[in-house]
Amino acid sequence: MNNVENQNVYVIGHINPDTDAICSAITYANLKNKIHGGGYKARRAGQLNSETRFVLEKFGVNAPVYLSDVRTQVKDINIDRVEGVTGNISLKKAWDMMGRNKVVTLPILDDEHFLLGLITVGDIAMTYMEIYDNEILTKAKTPIANVVETVNGELIVGENTEILSEGKVLIAAANPDLMESYICKNDIVILGNRYESQLCCIEMNAKCIIVCDGAEVSRTIRKLADSKGCLVIKSPYDTFTVARLINQSIPIEYFMKSDDFTVFKMDDYIDDIKTIMAKKTHRNFPVFDSDGKFFGMISRRSLLEASRKKLILVDHNEKQQAVDGIEEADILEIIDHHRIGSLETISPVYFRNMPLGCTATIVYKMYQENNVEIEEWVAGLLCSAILSDTMIFHSPTCTEEDREAAEALAKIAKIDIMKYAKDMFTAGSNLMNKTIDEIFYSDYKKFTAENITFCVGQITTLNGEEFEQLKDKLKKYLEKAHSDQRVDMIILMLTDIMNEVSELLYVGANADTVIRRAFAIPKGEKKIILPGVISRKKQLIPALMMALQRDR
Repeated sequence: MNNVENQNVYVIGHINPDTDAICSAITYANLKNKIHGGGYKARRAGQLNSETRFVLEKFGVNAPVYLSDVRTQVKDINIDRVEGVTGNISLKKAWDMMGRNKVVTLPILDDEHFLLGLITVGDIAMTYMEIYDNEILTKAKTPIANVVETVNGELIVGENTEILSEGKVLIAAANPDLMESYICKNDIVILGNRYESQLCCIEMNAKCIIVCDGAEVSRTIRKLADSKGCLVIKSPYDTFTVARLINQSIPIEYFMKSDDFTVFKMDDYIDDIKTIMAKKTHRNFPVFDSDGKFFGMISRRSLLEASRKKLILVDHNEKQQAVDGIEEADILEIIDHHRIGSLETISPVYFRNMPLGCTATIVYKMYQENNVEIEEWVAGLLCSAILSDTMIFHSPTCTEEDREAAEALAKIAKIDIMKYAKDMFTAGSNLMNKTIDEIFYSDYKKFTAENITFCVGQITTLNGEEFEQLKDKLKKYLEKAHSDQRVDMIILMLTDIMNEVSELLYVGANADTVIRRAFAIPKGEKKIILPGVISRKKQLIPALMMALQRDR
């Protein structure tokens, strides 16, 4: 049975999501659902920054669910939704269910769907081969209902709720005189239609008599049995068949395995469970849901049919910026406005990459191309993303198409662009109310060029004075991040939007040389101040790439 999870397509941005990555994921998933009728879900690969939280709250939209890893999980494979059973059903009933449902393992569950144990075809087959004494039925606390069902009988005296807890199973093959010497109180006796034998068993205080061959039981015997508390079952089978079948009425909980079995959770990764499975001899493994309740069964064969997670990437196309496990996912589409990076796909994909200031502008175009109405909340998110990525149209990446899109969306969203943008950036750039960790990773990306791996973070503000109060802390944090991440260099871009200027803080053995070469900064300059440079994508990264190439 396929899980619902297998049908989902996740629309997701990069691992340090900005407003464009989040808003584009949400609105593009909405567009795809409008076109295809559902199955597309927005996800985020990192924590929200305060600017994005402001935007989502403004337009009443929930944040996408966090998805930290897209490797194949148990929930992505075919899980056999085996019907659970209670522990008091008979071996015969369990065997019949396995044959009918073509399964080899049954889970035994309690009333709340928690797993109590497992029983397999092999376990049941073994009960036929083992030699048990004639008290096995009562040792196993067998319900009389199981006996009636197993011998295809009819309970003509007694209550169906009785439990056999004492005595042994006997066949009354001798005459009544001899029977008196071996029948004891609470025994279960299999016999024929002989009145004297039935009478003898009841008078010897047998707990139950099973009358075979469908023989009628006299009114006198019934009355006497009822007065003595003796159960009477009438079976259509002969004595041999009843004797052969009766042990199959034992409840499965007596033979089930209740420990030393391996279970998996829905969120477990396939890579992790393969090794565990290989060390086990049993074929089927229970799966628990998030509440620890039984969900279904998987086998080694299930792993061969595992489905990769299906993804649509927005606002990035480089492996270093993608969610963990991206190499194991099935990428269906990429919607982006950055340079074409290092990401490889298994098969051809729909790749829309346009030289615009924002991915949201591309998404806006796709709404128009598909004649899908843009709702007020959608317009609000798309407009916010454009204003954020273009820094209120100040960024050199901003095009006339971005500006036109933002203005059209602002009308639908019923917002004043400049007033709203100021509120949004103020919410996002109020640095003094954030931790250094939140500030540092608010917009942080990893790049690779010429075998050099480097990270570039950008922090923006409407009030340049905030940077002066934070620089010392940021410099210390740079050293820590460089040690923790083991990349060649890290650059932090402190951007004053209103004054259109950025200062660079950096760490790494070759960072100073690369940066000074990229922007022709003389050695005598202690600070790296870059007037007019406010775009990481269009101004900083290309210059760094060129400088790294000249190092070859």
